[in-house]
Order: sequence, then C-alpha cells, then structure tokens
Amino acid sequence: MKMPDKSPDLWAAALAWLSVHAPSVYAFLLSVTIAVVRVIYGGGTRRQMVLEGVMCGLATLTIVPLLQYLGLPQSMATFAGGLVGFIGVEKLRDIAIRFGERKAGV
Repeated sequence: MKMPDKSPDLWAAALAWLSVHAPSVYAFLLSVTIAVVRVIYGGGTRRQMVLEGVMCGLATLTIVPLLQYLGLPQSMATFAGGLVGFIGVEKLRDIAIRFGERKAGV
C-alpha cells in the first residue's frame, strides 16, 4: 500500500484544488485572522476569539458565492473576507436582519 506522502497524484490533486479555490481560502483565512485580532484587541476571552474567528470565516464562505452571482471578480473575495472579519458576526447579523425587514416591509 502506498503512503499518501509518497503519491504524487495526491499532491497534484491537492494543489489543483487549492489553485481553483485560492480566493475562497484566502478570504476565509483573512476573515478568521482579522476577527481573532479584533477580539484580542477588545480584550475578549479565548473562547470568544475562537468562536468569532470560526463564525466570521464561515460567514465569509457563504458570501463568496454571492460575489460571483453579482458578477463581481473573484479577487473581491479577499476584500469580503477582510470586511466580514472587521465588522464581526454580530454587526453582520444586525445588517442582515434590517435588510430582511426592509424587504418584507416590516
């Protein structure tokens, strides 16, 4: 049986996947990093730091396909990741609720 680190096909497939999804990966990592730094700067706990980072990263991954839907370039994914990390999930949630209420006429 071959070991995974000895198989060039596995590395080629992993690098091909990374080259296709690089903007999303960069956006995710930037969002997590900015959120973690923001929580540290604000004096938050380690638990807040981890949760905010993960939630911002996942929120970024949900926003990245929206960029393509809106016809924006894939390079905007990094901007979206930075923006989500800077704003944070609480503020992002408030913005989404206000947008939904406006559209629903509430």
